[in-house]
Amino acid sequence: MHAHAHASPLGGPPLADLAADSPWHRRLGLLLESTGEGIFGIDLDGHCVFINRAGAQLLGHEAADVLGRNMHELTHHSHADGAAYADTDCPIFNAFRRALPCRIDTEVFWRRDGTAFPVEYSSYPIVDGDAVRGAVITFVDITERKRAALALQQSREELERRVAERTAELSAALRQVRDLSAWMDSVREDERTRIAREVHDELGSLLVALKMDVNWIGKRLGEQEHRAPEAAQAMREQMRGKCGNMSQLIERAVDNVGRIITDLRPSILDHQGLWAALEWQACEFAQAAELELHWSLAVNEALELPEPAAMAVFRIFQEMLSNVGRHARASRVDIAIAVEAGVLSLRVQDDGVGAAQQAFQAPGSFGVRGMRERALHLGGTLDVRSQPGQGACVQLRLPLHGLQEQ
Repeated sequence: MHAHAHASPLGGPPLADLAADSPWHRRLGLLLESTGEGIFGIDLDGHCVFINRAGAQLLGHEAADVLGRNMHELTHHSHADGAAYADTDCPIFNAFRRALPCRIDTEVFWRRDGTAFPVEYSSYPIVDGDAVRGAVITFVDITERKRAALALQQSREELERRVAERTAELSAALRQVRDLSAWMDSVREDERTRIAREVHDELGSLLVALKMDVNWIGKRLGEQEHRAPEAAQAMREQMRGKCGNMSQLIERAVDNVGRIITDLRPSILDHQGLWAALEWQACEFAQAAELELHWSLAVNEALELPEPAAMAVFRIFQEMLSNVGRHARASRVDIAIAVEAGVLSLRVQDDGVGAAQQAFQAPGSFGVRGMRERALHLGGTLDVRSQPGQGACVQLRLPLHGLQEQ
């Protein structure tokens, strides 16, 4: 079918005169060619009666080769998956068959080379008076739009996934913080209970004994004037012995008070500094646990840490040794303390039974988590390396620059 067989769908002169050099057709040609969108018109049989250059190029054809062709069979014959697309279902044809204009962006057009591209098209009936003459279709290639939409969707899904992961991580971290806080409260309560028991059992019993001795002496002193000289002298000897016993009880009480105070805060930390306190603690631990101790301190002893940092390092060190004593079943412990490139390194290594690495990441490993929290608060890190049967190595690394500014 050829273009000259049809009247103009736009109400102008017959389409046979489209090539004529008339003013009306020139205006029509300029109108059609002035847009980057594809535009074509079809008659009631679905044959192309006009198409602009942009539309023909999008379809991979020359405009003259498209005129008179059935546009559904040419470019809209199949769905994106290759399934046949019946023209009775075609929204383009329905624009004049059922007077149903449409705007579609979920379908594809097919090029001359057999490839398809996603398209957004609109189809509107062409009406001449009361008669429908055909339809005019505008379309654009939305490949880039679809690609951008897909990329946006993928980015959104990735963001949602990462947000979900982060939320889960934060929830897990919050649970760990709560568990750690509960554990620390439990440790503090256990420590209070232990100190209260020691005060009651040790100091309480000593003070009761002292009170009984004082009462005994007071009673005997009130009886002295009624005794004969020889009996009074014998009683004075007994009171001197009682005073000696009371002195021993007082010394024991002083020792117990000193031990309890040392547990709460070692006085050596205040009097001789952190490095001496660490060495004292290591020797005390090795002696109590009957372990061979290898001690290495490569730190200028004039270096002093701020009081909060020194106490935190000391408590971390105590927990390191406590872990060795509770779990390692070791015979030897190597302790190395050094400062290199402005970073304090404190390493405790044992030759014990060791454990799988994940054991130190377990939710119940509160000791390790407590040490890590203290280290993190000071801007440092705490690493644990261990394998079953190969002992364990716990190392604190603490930058000194930030600490000196505290």
